[in-house]
Amino acid sequence: MTEQGKPTKISFIYSNPTDPDAFETAYPEQLALARKLPGLTRLQTSKVWPKEDGSPTPAYRLLDLYFADYAAASAAAAEAGSLVAATREHATGGIVIAFAEVLEDA
Repeated sequence: MTEQGKPTKISFIYSNPTDPDAFETAYPEQLALARKLPGLTRLQTSKVWPKEDGSPTPAYRLLDLYFADYAAASAAAAEAGSLVAATREHATGGIVIAFAEVLEDA
């Protein structure tokens, strides 16, 4: 199996938004758009715990989209224009989007 034939995920790492309430209001729309991507096998969303002193961490939320392989993830990314547009509009603190090979899923 080639490296690109392995399970792949696209991770959205959202930094702390300037207006968390506005972000949370818009977030379900982003999830709905993500669920429509072709080849999606699993969707996982997470909210990052604040630091022990209550101060924010460098990340606010995580969204992981899982696909059978790199080709499926790439095909989904080609169809993700509306998701990326909504993400950019509401991720006012910034965002990192990364493709990653899933090495282990326990």
